[in-house]
This record gives sequence, C-alpha cells and structure tokens, in this order.
Amino acid sequence: QVQLVESGGGLVQAGESLRLSCAASGRTFSNYAVGWFRQAPGEEREIVAAIRRGDSRPYYPDSVKGRFTISRDNAKSTVFLQMNSLKPEDTAVYYCAATLKYYGGSYDAGYDYWGQGTQVTVSS
Repeated sequence: QVQLVESGGGLVQAGESLRLSCAASGRTFSNYAVGWFRQAPGEEREIVAAIRRGDSRPYYPDSVKGRFTISRDNAKSTVFLQMNSLKPEDTAVYYCAATLKYYGGSYDAGYDYWGQGTQVTVSS
C-alpha cells in the first residue's frame, strides 16, 4: 500500500503559478502510475493530469493542456503538478491518486490510493 500527501496549494491571483507536490511513502513509488484530480464545490471530480509508470508519459485534458505540467521524481517518491496561467475556474481541491497499473486513465475509478487533497484558490 502507498500513502499520498499533497502540498503546495494556496491562494493566488489569476495569471499566477503554483506547484503542487504529491509525496508518497510505503512502497516503491516508481511502480505506480499517478493522476492529479480536482473537485470544485458542487462539481464532479475531474482529472487534470496523469503520468504513466515506466516511461512517465503524461496525459492532459484540453482544459489544462499547455498550462499544467505533471512530472515525477522517483528518487524522491514525489509527483509534481506545475500550474501556470491559473484561472478562477481552476479553483478546487486538488488530489493526487496512484495505482499499480501501468496507466490509471482519466477516471477516478482507475486509481486505488488517494491523498487528502490541497486547496487551490484563484482570485480574479
């Protein structure tokens, strides 16, 4: 089993950047595919980035493509989400999730382990 802890959230103005971190403990982190999801009040949880194990190929939905970048440092058991050009509609609780599958996909059902989330608030 793996434990996930997110950090790096906060309050920023539109156009600014944040970098979220997802620190893992408990197992060999390189064996996991990881996804970042977000959930705004009254909305369903949606994916914002995913990264495969092995080749670390990323996936982004159109809503964040070109603004968000996911990366991983297996030596530090950490996955990062660099968020640039933030918009008020990016306001949400951001979660990281992991799975032992090669790729978790773009739906939360594809992931087995979840962090507690970190709040990101973007003011206009």
